[in-house]
Amino acid sequence: MFRNKSALRPTDVVLEVGPGTGNMTMKLLEKTKKVIACEIDPRLAAELQKRVQGTPFQTKLHLIVGDVLRTDLPFFDICVANLPYQISSPFVFKLLLHRPFFRCAVLMFQREFAQRLVAKPGDKLYCRLSVNTQLLARVDHLMKVSKNNFRPPPKVESSVVRIEPRNPPPPINFQEWDGLVRICFSRKNKTIGASFKYTKVLELLEKNYRTHCSLKSVPVAPDFDVKAKVTEILEKGDFEKKRARTMDIDDFLGLLNCFNGEGFHFS
Repeated sequence: MFRNKSALRPTDVVLEVGPGTGNMTMKLLEKTKKVIACEIDPRLAAELQKRVQGTPFQTKLHLIVGDVLRTDLPFFDICVANLPYQISSPFVFKLLLHRPFFRCAVLMFQREFAQRLVAKPGDKLYCRLSVNTQLLARVDHLMKVSKNNFRPPPKVESSVVRIEPRNPPPPINFQEWDGLVRICFSRKNKTIGASFKYTKVLELLEKNYRTHCSLKSVPVAPDFDVKAKVTEILEKGDFEKKRARTMDIDDFLGLLNCFNGEGFHFS
């Protein structure tokens, strides 16, 4: 299934996360130039190593034993993985910020997580994860996988998603973008105006603004009022009454530009 969906080429280097006993690894080794398999369980890794020993595939398998989130990933063209829920989000962002670029990833997730990745503005599951992923990549829901396909069957249904990084990436600082989106989605049903009135948010913005001004040798007025300035920026850009759950990527880019244009930063 993964092989068909990822359009493998004989020249490809494949990163496989969680190969287990290696059923899919063996098929990948047949079709590609090299497989880098990252397995956290040393016993399963030893079993996989034993399976390729003395075969023509021995030199094509590069085994990494350890936690994929803590591992520096080498170059690869394609990534395939069946991921546990707790590492799904950090792994997606590790992939999307990985350089050099890879061609695509075909990943199996819990159904609800997959639905969040592909959710559009106005959808019930649309969230910060949706916006951040879709900023950096094209995401497609490929297929549903019933829990009855597994032995023993898990409690949840799964889905397979294809992720293709946008290359070149959008010319923005991702940390700063995420800082803005985090504030907007902290209460996604409230208006943007309301989300920016919280004391902690205003304190962060004022601190960053003062740092920006001192770096640029711009004087800050003695009567500077951060709350009034933020309200003015939101009203001028027509964002005050909007809600994060209905805003698309262009809306968030516009909001970020409005703040940056006035010397406000989020990272």
